[in-house]
Amino acid sequence: MSAESAETTALIADAVRYRFGDEAPAVDPATPGLDAVLRLLNRRSQRRYDTGRAVDPALIRVLCAAALSAPSKSDLQQRDIVVLEDAAQRRRVTSLLNDEWIDTAPCFLVFCGNNRRQRQFHEWHGHEFANDHLDPFFNAAVDAAIVLGTFVAAAEAVGLGCCPISVIRNHAATVSDILALPPHVFPVAGMTLGWPSEPGAVSLRLPLSLTVHRDRFDETAIRERVDAYDHRRAAAQPFRRQRYEADYGRVDFYGWSEDKARQYGRPERADFGEFVRAKGFNLR
Repeated sequence: MSAESAETTALIADAVRYRFGDEAPAVDPATPGLDAVLRLLNRRSQRRYDTGRAVDPALIRVLCAAALSAPSKSDLQQRDIVVLEDAAQRRRVTSLLNDEWIDTAPCFLVFCGNNRRQRQFHEWHGHEFANDHLDPFFNAAVDAAIVLGTFVAAAEAVGLGCCPISVIRNHAATVSDILALPPHVFPVAGMTLGWPSEPGAVSLRLPLSLTVHRDRFDETAIRERVDAYDHRRAAAQPFRRQRYEADYGRVDFYGWSEDKARQYGRPERADFGEFVRAKGFNLR
């Protein structure tokens, strides 16, 4: 065992311990690809970019190719990426999102689910589309999400930073019109992309003991374990403010679970199902 491989496994253990609060299983230092695993364990969303440094469009296209190499349900390939290169066109989308850092990020992409092509195949070949129910929408959404995650990994491997933007679905119909998305094509998430101007922070995650199950789902002591996570995260990454304080007031201890309960305590994207149906999907 080389000193380098031993150091990598030690760093992996440290990364797991910090992010999840769990002890890392002992990994064979001879396992190939541990450097890539360590990069993923240390990944972080990036919201601050070097706005003076452009991202080569050719590199973006290669990253798209890497992302679109990801697994796809039954090889249906129901996902597309829209790269917003024109400044005015991009502004039409990012101005909806009400965050200056999104608007000024060097690059912006939109990841889309696409069930349209599949339906076109049926029309071209004279075969009935016999699956007009929820599953086609779900498959296309999952395909797009897998591509998005793969793009993140590829971008960060070359030193870029990025941040998925789910709030784009708050304006799904408007974004769809701006991007000229046809029926059965829908936005899943946006993404900022650029060269980071600072390292960024590693977000702590729920413990593996709560989220990785063996043989069957297990919620044993879930409240106690979430409470422990709330306190561990608050010690390392306290919230700068308490969400919707006018509605919920202030509490002495404000943890992650309280923040998420407040976030989903207000209606959000209640019209998304209507939008998806208007795109031609039958969600029964």
